[in-house]
Amino acid sequence: MKQSVSFGRLIVSLCVGLLTLLGPTITLAGPEDEEKKIFAELSALIPKDRIVSVDDLYKKWQEIQEKKSKAVILDIRTYAEFYAGHLLGSDNIDSGVPYIVPKTWPDTNTEIWVFCRTKHRATYFSSFLYRYGYKNVYVVDGGIAAWAEKGYPLFSKDFGEIKVIKYSKDLKEEFQVRPF
Repeated sequence: MKQSVSFGRLIVSLCVGLLTLLGPTITLAGPEDEEKKIFAELSALIPKDRIVSVDDLYKKWQEIQEKKSKAVILDIRTYAEFYAGHLLGSDNIDSGVPYIVPKTWPDTNTEIWVFCRTKHRATYFSSFLYRYGYKNVYVVDGGIAAWAEKGYPLFSKDFGEIKVIKYSKDLKEEFQVRPF
């Protein structure tokens, strides 16, 4: 009996010692790790040949403008982002409501080009479309940011065609309430 108590204390002591030494290096998976895992799973639903560049989008956009294609260009940024500048003739559905697509374009063979600011939201959104059974969904790598960097035309309801002179991904303007 005495030996088993001593052996048990030894095991407990070893475990406590290991936790003391390794405790600071042991981390549990947090929400950020889970998001990366889920993002990878959803990304895998999108065929690699359906991830396209903004140059590919520009060519498709030109075909649509010339009435040579009936593809849908779907900007999934918020309405405020869309309103600030968008591709002429593009449709806008907020990234949080992919379930609107089957009601709007019920044919699962519809060619749909999806973009957001960069690519992250477009990946999530497009993975849902593939799960809904759509077969011709393209995700634009680089999104509107890459479009603007290339100098491709943007449009605004208030200003017509607008041109981005310099695009900055790091621009974080601080807003304040200004009295009138």
